[in-house]
Amino acid sequence: MKPVELIKLPIKMEMELFEKKFKDSMQSNVPLLNRITYYIIRRKGKQMRPMFVFLVAKMVSDGGFDERTYRGASVVELIHTATLVHDDVVDDSNRRRGFFSINALWKNKIAVLVGDFLLSKGLLLSIDNEDFDLLKLISIAVREMSEGELLQIEKARKLDISEDIYFEIIRQKTATLIAACCGIGAASVGATEETVQQMRKFGEYIGIAFQIKDDLFDYSEEKIGKPTGIDIKEQKMTLPLIYTLNNCSSKEKGWIINSVKKYNRDKVRVKEVISFVKNQGGIEYTISKMNEYKNKALSILEQFPDSPYKNSLKTMIDYVVERKI
Repeated sequence: MKPVELIKLPIKMEMELFEKKFKDSMQSNVPLLNRITYYIIRRKGKQMRPMFVFLVAKMVSDGGFDERTYRGASVVELIHTATLVHDDVVDDSNRRRGFFSINALWKNKIAVLVGDFLLSKGLLLSIDNEDFDLLKLISIAVREMSEGELLQIEKARKLDISEDIYFEIIRQKTATLIAACCGIGAASVGATEETVQQMRKFGEYIGIAFQIKDDLFDYSEEKIGKPTGIDIKEQKMTLPLIYTLNNCSSKEKGWIINSVKKYNRDKVRVKEVISFVKNQGGIEYTISKMNEYKNKALSILEQFPDSPYKNSLKTMIDYVVERKI
């Protein structure tokens, strides 16, 4: 059985019911919108975020939840989908998960409006049901995701990202949404504020480990669906590169920065940078940091009684750091 199927096992029934509820939450009176949202549903990914909501809700409540948890998962998925649609416009990207993006098929104007529609649907789903605590958690995530993207853009111009700034960027860009999923899962079943914050932290640690793993793919020899060195080509400062810049001579540092700024499209030069990072111990250091966050997430889980949901979350952590894509 694939890892994702194994993780989903204790909430298989809930995930099937969620798909129907999520589809209903996207309904509109505009035929064009319904065509586009149908296309979005058909190309759905692994649905990790609703899985986090359900597994956490079940773990902290001894296995039970109601409509509020389904709404929480729908809100997360609606707002996450809205941000992806907007991201594709911002990045001028024509593909998403192997399919054409909304902007590639229907142009930017329609894509932005669809993103706005999904965002408002998510907000209204919470407001209409007075789920203000859940709305607050997802709103914090959206604010931080925007701040993280803008911080990365600002820093990328000078390539002067310190390790602290790097972690702040990935915490906001990637980890904050997974943190919101876990916080919403706990809040939706009436957990204490302390437990909600604890689960937010758990999600944040997994999100950081997830992004660090993504950074490592840039230095991988394996075929993973994106070319090696793509982050360097896009002038993204990732952890292996930041570590290497902090642990080499000023002459070598100048060569790396010059390579990333001016020769990032030169395949030979990019390969040389990758080899240099590997030789300087950048990969080993990055793996150790990823495992540090993995262990922080595990230590939070250990405070909860054993259950199939806790076991699935443990499998999720392993999947995040061991996945091949």
